[in-house]
Amino acid sequence: MERFVEDYQKRRLTDRFDILTAINILKSRGFDDDDLIAEITRAFYVDLDAYNEIVQAAA
Repeated sequence: MERFVEDYQKRRLTDRFDILTAINILKSRGFDDDDLIAEITRAFYVDLDAYNEIVQAAA
């Protein structure tokens, strides 16, 4: 199912806890590691440095 989100509707994810929560929700919905970044940036403005640090720490 396609979802269309306008840029002005996107929430900013800068807090590490919020980013981790979004990652966990997406993983629980069946997204694999390769698809996470595409899906999370489709829905949110994400602090990519924090995102990368979280993903590397989990690996």
